[in-house]
Amino acid sequence: MKRREFLKKAGLGVAAGSAAAVAAPAIAQSQPTITWRMTASWPKSLDTLFGGAEFIGKRVAEMTDGKFQIRAFAAGEIVPGLQVLDAVQAGTVELGHTVMYYYIGKDPAFALAGAVPFGMNFRQMNAWWYYGGGAEACAPLFKDYGCIAFPAGNTGTQMGGWYRKEIKTVADLKGLKFRIGGIAGQVLAKLGVVPQQIAGGDVYPALEKGTIDAAEWVGPYDDEKLGFNKVAQYYYYPAWWEGGPMLHVLVNQKKWSELPKAYQAALETACGEANVRMMAQYDVKNPEALRRLVASGTKLRPFSKAIMEACEKAAYDLYGELSAKSAHWKRMYPDWKKFRDEEFLWFRVAENAYDSYVLHSRVGAGKK
Repeated sequence: MKRREFLKKAGLGVAAGSAAAVAAPAIAQSQPTITWRMTASWPKSLDTLFGGAEFIGKRVAEMTDGKFQIRAFAAGEIVPGLQVLDAVQAGTVELGHTVMYYYIGKDPAFALAGAVPFGMNFRQMNAWWYYGGGAEACAPLFKDYGCIAFPAGNTGTQMGGWYRKEIKTVADLKGLKFRIGGIAGQVLAKLGVVPQQIAGGDVYPALEKGTIDAAEWVGPYDDEKLGFNKVAQYYYYPAWWEGGPMLHVLVNQKKWSELPKAYQAALETACGEANVRMMAQYDVKNPEALRRLVASGTKLRPFSKAIMEACEKAAYDLYGELSAKSAHWKRMYPDWKKFRDEEFLWFRVAENAYDSYVLHSRVGAGKK
């Protein structure tokens, strides 16, 4: 190539590169500046749950060069913790961070999107939502309430709650005033429990004053923060009602449709990150907190097999009844149950065999 032709082509390349460099900021500047409010179902004191809402806002801002700002508000700052769906549906806020079983009074099928007794764990819920038809099954239900939803957190299998007295038999459940949300309350009601749905920030005073006899929230880290061990000494496990509760970000459908595509992608991506990071955070913080609780006098107890079996029977009795009460439940539950059963079959093979061995093995215990 002649020197003159080379310099000419090189000059064109530099000019093109310069044009691209100038265009990039111009494209970013062309995006609108938008500020949204996110109301959450959690108190600020819980850096896991409310921290998840804050993380989503932070990541969205980072991905949009600060053009799309989402400010998180704790339960009670805009609306009470159990009214997030109402606030998003009405357009009081653009989006909310919550768990859907809080809204079974509107439709019991909301519980399938969050957690139902003897349902799936964290990994299985993700598989169902992303690749097993869960998102598609839930979409018509959310549409009825003017919302769309994205998974945005999970606690993993929860603890069974704090009790003032030991719960040794099914008969001990009768008359128990128990703070418990979602479908689980209806299951336990069949066994004589008096369920109470109370937002997180209000549980401690109710337990302290004796308004309730027992309360479940999440697990060791959050429960320790809320101080339940100071007013109840018996700590039971597992929470058969929440094997892997999926949290969601609800977005007002109209507001979502007005959002630039790049901002939609940023929000959905941030929710996906929060979904993974929250579970990782709990898996680090819960073991440490449980050690502290037991060392301070908490009495750790498993639910008896008889109690677990009675609760499971009551749960499936209830599921049969719900098909007559909710068209969405009737539509969604059969496919959900089929997927759950297939997942359980697979997990019984490799996953459960591995977990059962290593979690009980004494060979490697204490070895370096």
